[in-house]
This record gives sequence, C-alpha cells and structure tokens, in this order.
Amino acid sequence: MPADYDIVVVGAGIHGAGVAQAAAAAGYSVLVLEQNQVGGGTSSRSSKLIHGGLRYLETGQLGFVRESLRERELLIQNAPDLVKRVPFYIPIYRHSKRGRFLIALGLSSYAVLAGLSPQVRFRRVPRSEWSGLDGLETKDLKAVFQYGDAQTDDRKLTRAVMQSALELGAILHLSAHFQSAVREDDAYRITYAHEGVIKTGLVSALVNAAGPWVDTVLNGITAPVSKINIDLVQGTHILLLGRIDGGIYYLESPRDKRPVFVMPWKEQTMIGTTETMFKGDPSDLAPLEDEKRYLLEVVHTYFPKYRATTLSQIQSSFAGLRVLPSAGGSFNARSRETLLSVDHFNQPRLLTIYGGKLTTYRSTAAEVIRLLAKSLPQRQAKGDTRRLFLKPVPEDSDEK
Repeated sequence: MPADYDIVVVGAGIHGAGVAQAAAAAGYSVLVLEQNQVGGGTSSRSSKLIHGGLRYLETGQLGFVRESLRERELLIQNAPDLVKRVPFYIPIYRHSKRGRFLIALGLSSYAVLAGLSPQVRFRRVPRSEWSGLDGLETKDLKAVFQYGDAQTDDRKLTRAVMQSALELGAILHLSAHFQSAVREDDAYRITYAHEGVIKTGLVSALVNAAGPWVDTVLNGITAPVSKINIDLVQGTHILLLGRIDGGIYYLESPRDKRPVFVMPWKEQTMIGTTETMFKGDPSDLAPLEDEKRYLLEVVHTYFPKYRATTLSQIQSSFAGLRVLPSAGGSFNARSRETLLSVDHFNQPRLLTIYGGKLTTYRSTAAEVIRLLAKSLPQRQAKGDTRRLFLKPVPEDSDEK
C-alpha cells in the first residue's frame, strides 16, 4: 500500500521546520504536526544568537565550531532581513578566569575556523574607546576584545524556514497532537488529533523533532525503539528597561564564572542564560527566582547604571529547555552537537533529533534527509537549502 506521505515531522520548532524545508526541497511529500504554534516553544526562547560558539573551543569541539561558523555565513547571506552581524565584546578584568592570552588565542582560532575573512577578524579595543562601551565597569579592567557574530529573532527565523518549506510543497497542521505510531512492514501507521479530529496515515519515515517532548513521542511508538538518556536543562533570560546599544557583551558570571550575555533586544536589555536541571512537564516551565537573581548579579557587576535594579524591576523573563545527553560534570562542558538516533541503520524509518543548536539547524536537517534517503522513493529535487532565500513572514500567515 503506498504511503500517504514520504515523511511526517513531529514538531515545528527550528529543527522540525528545517527538516520540513530540506525534505520538501529534496522533492519528498512532507506533513508537519505541531501542537501549538510554529517556533512557539524552545525555538522562541533562545539567546537569539547565530554564532559559532566561541566557548565550545574550550572543550575541543572544533568541528562543531567550524560547522556553526559556516552555517552562520550561509544564514547571513540567505536571510539578510533576519540575521544581522553584531559586534561582541569580551572584557578582561583582574579577577577574570580567562586572561588576555587565552582569549586572544581563542579568538585567533575562531577567526581561522571562520576562514580569516575581514568580517571575522577581531581586535583589541584601545583604552580611548572604553568610555563608549555602554557604561561598562572599568575598575580593574585590563583589556577588551571585539569580534563579530550575529543576532536574530529566533521565532521569526523559524517561521521563515517553515514558510520556505510550505512554498516547496510541505503541509503544516497546527493544533495537531501526535498520539501513536505502529510499524507496518516498511512504513509507520501514525495516529494524531488535528483540531479535535482523530486522523491516521501511513508514512514512509517519521521524524521526531519534538524538542523537550522527544521522549513523550517515543513513548507512543509501538516498535523496538532505543532511547538516549537525556537531561532537560533550563535556560532563563531577563529583560530590563533601557537598552545596551554598543553591541553584545560576553561576560563571566561572578558567582561561577559561566559565560553570560548582556545584549540589546528590541528596546530593552536582555541578560542570559542560566543552566538549571529541569524535572517535570515541559509545559510547566517558568523562570526561577534564583535564576533571576543570578542574572541580575551579572548586570550589577559589569554595568553600574543597573546596580539599583531589583527583582521587582525586571520587565519580563522567559525560560527555554535544552536537551543534553546525560553525563557527569557541568552542563557547560557537555557537547552541544545534535544527536540523531535511527531505528535501523541500514534502512531507517524513524529518526529522532536530540538537542541541537539554532545556528546549525540547516546542516542538521540536511544530515537527517541524507540518512533517510536510503529508505525513501527517489524524487526530483526542487531546490538546495544552501541557496534558498529566507524572508520574514507576516504574523497572521500560519497554515492550518
């Protein structure tokens, strides 16, 4: 019996949208099931950065950084209205864990991995320019480095990628809740509720891109499915009145020396993020009071104009969940590379995406389609995601 779709994707976050775009560009028929809105979960609660991941150099993730830098350049090229280059500043203080030599070495490696183009070079900011750094604390300040990365509106980017998928022929169902899947020979029979109506369909391949709900989806699949042990890690951001205008500041938390960003976001200043173990239903996620205090400590330390700011003066806050492989040690030291798990290596019909990074969604999606292609019928490609232009989408244009 022929399948109703070549691929069904569960989840319309950035990775689900990316897979839908890549699958549709490759000529496959694609259905996306999303329980809420496109980019309405973790994909709208990130640090809004498109970057190579400078801090991942410390843990030796050179290949991942190189991939991220390559994808950053593609996004700047293909989504110029959504992804903008932004100056980043790293101040080095007498009490900083990472000194001038280590930071300069890291930035040199970062520039080399990015191809040494003029846009990726860094510099040491002369003392004469320190007064123009948004009121940055200068007591015990020894040096300031400037380099370049990029910023985006994560939800708008996710919607743009999904719109590209729709224009290539993908179908999107919102208010669609995946319920179950049963393996039938060379396909999966799936059951889902769409706007309250129970529907079924036969699909050649099923992609689990449910983010924090990844195990919930796997629990509904009747087949021998192996799982990767994961931790859900909460990351909170706060927003304050006033705006940091000079760029994005890459700072060390005074409490534990973790990296924290202070950045302009629309007409406010955003500070983030935290790393807190999360247990429970992802739908119940909310910023914690201690996380807010932690982030206020950062901005109090580095920007005197915010030292009188209290918890009650935080304008808003939001929290997202990262999916990380379970392991000992700090969350900061764990790999951020996306993990792809398949039901059968030689002929996969079920593929699960664990974790992932906003910047590398496109390359992750390309790898998903490469792995599934051996199980799918041959189709005529419609495009190449490395060259597809992304444009902002009006807020009222979601498909049903």
